Amino acid sequence: MYDDRNAPPLNPLPPIVWILALPMIAMEVVLGLGSSGLAGGMEGAGWRLQAMERFAFSPDLMRMMIDRGEYPPEHLLRLVAYPFVHASTTDAVFALVILLALGKMVGEVFRWWAVLVVFFGSAMAAALAFTLLPSVQQPLVGAFPADYGLIGSFTFLLWTGLAAAGANRYRAFSLIAFLLGVQALFSLLFGGGVGWVADLAAFVAGFALSFIVSPGGWARVLQMIRQR
Repeated sequence: MYDDRNAPPLNPLPPIVWILALPMIAMEVVLGLGSSGLAGGMEGAGWRLQAMERFAFSPDLMRMMIDRGEYPPEHLLRLVAYPFVHASTTDAVFALVILLALGKMVGEVFRWWAVLVVFFGSAMAAALAFTLLPSVQQPLVGAFPADYGLIGSFTFLLWTGLAAAGANRYRAFSLIAFLLGVQALFSLLFGGGVGWVADLAAFVAGFALSFIVSPGGWARVLQMIRQR
């Protein structure tokens, strides 16, 4: 068997995936060092809480902004900043693994700007879903909603591929059905919040945005409109 000694040890990722992942990694390294006492001294232990207070998306705060008609830039920033801060190192690791895996599959098909649109558009859709539900007070933090947006785009790629092959297109939704099923099971067994609302909204946003931002997407949308 031919052995390519020049092949990279890891499958190369699209640059845009690294652009999204590296700030998360850097943030988690700093917060992890602070939590462990290796940096920042006594103050370092509170860095994660400070970061969450500064960057987490608060639906109550957004409702207040809408009621007053005032939108301070530092609070609007939360809409796109909250995916880069996580509640724990474990959350950060899982979110990064999903980002790298799904980002690679989507980023190899979509243009770099399309990946950004899906990532941040899905994050904002999740925030909007939380804002529209008056009973939700739980803040949003971490990259899981944005990851679910990428899952939506990956599902779109499967959906179009199955349609082109004449196969059952609904098989493309097996992954999201499994993930939401696992979330429901954990909520029943251990109790849980309403994070699934944000994840589902982000998935729908990622899937819908893919109709527009995927290669040839806008032409596909126009064709669907004309057919109607």
